[in-house]
Amino acid sequence: IEKNACPTVGACGGQYTANTMSSSFEALGMSLLGSSQMAAPDPEKADSAAESARVLVAAVKANLRPRDIITRKSIENAVALVMATGGSTNAVLHYLAIAHAAGVRWAIDDFERVRRKVPVLCDLKPSGRYVAVDFHRAGGVPQVLRILLEHGVLHGECMTIHGKTMAEMLKDVPAEPRTDQDVIRPWSRPMYRQGHLAILRGNLATEGCVAKITGLKNLSITGPARVFDSESACMKAILAKKIRPGDVIVIRYEGPKGGPGMQEMLAPTSALIGQGLGESVGLLTDGRFSGGTWGMVVGHVAPEAYVGGTIALVKQGDSITIDARKRRIQLNVPAKQLAARRKKWRAPKPRYTRGLLAKYMRLVSTASRGAVTDWDPARP
Repeated sequence: IEKNACPTVGACGGQYTANTMSSSFEALGMSLLGSSQMAAPDPEKADSAAESARVLVAAVKANLRPRDIITRKSIENAVALVMATGGSTNAVLHYLAIAHAAGVRWAIDDFERVRRKVPVLCDLKPSGRYVAVDFHRAGGVPQVLRILLEHGVLHGECMTIHGKTMAEMLKDVPAEPRTDQDVIRPWSRPMYRQGHLAILRGNLATEGCVAKITGLKNLSITGPARVFDSESACMKAILAKKIRPGDVIVIRYEGPKGGPGMQEMLAPTSALIGQGLGESVGLLTDGRFSGGTWGMVVGHVAPEAYVGGTIALVKQGDSITIDARKRRIQLNVPAKQLAARRKKWRAPKPRYTRGLLAKYMRLVSTASRGAVTDWDPARP
């Protein structure tokens, strides 16, 4: 069973976090075009690795550096590719951190700006039908990038690791996808008219949070809160079948500081889908999700519970609304009640008081800034 379910080595086959990031690095200009989606044991992968080494040596000799490649426009190219391929929510966290490391101005609302103009063109798992090798055979990242370039949502002037611009690298790629495949859709017939990673705001997430909205029949839910202060506590309730259709699960104190480190909520979301609740239950957390997560789920809620974000004030049974269409996430409790709860709230004891994780807790930023550890709290 295992050999048929996972027939080879390498990353998970869907457009989960590993494939999302590796494919978007092609769009960023930091890796070879067409290098990310072939099967790991395929001889083509070895050839690609050898060519990558040659290109890297040439880049070093030419004094071509990452900061020459990673710019605001190239990050926008990478995010456009994430949207077009239906990639992982973790790309939001990672590209905020990459931009920070590169000294590039990039904020969480920039993802929403890109989402509105880039359609989902690829029918890839977890919300679609196909996997990475199918994508590769259909034309892969270069084909999608050429479509985006043709329709004015890709910056062709950006430099790549090859020492050529993105437009130069794509000049021989067809402007339209092949008609003998349906993994990559043409611009005129997308999977979805807009991107799938929506940035939601409201009193539960004044700094923003991330929702993946592809493949859902219902894009909004209002229901009673089922509150858990850890992922493990939530899992016990799900496995005991204590969650009902219409509930909105809140998993808190799993953020950058509270976790610490934002562990992914793959187990609870998988268990909900296994019980047939994927479409009828909402879930929000200050933690994050696996790239394979699917359903009415919202992650990276900021400010997180550990620092006193509104998510820390939610009580069992409170009404919560998640509305992906309006990009709103709201705790339906009067402001006076929330103010009274805030006065009584106290931060829990840290899970670590010594060692590396304790140091990480003290240094790490909010998720809306990429959960980086060298941030400046004074910077707006």
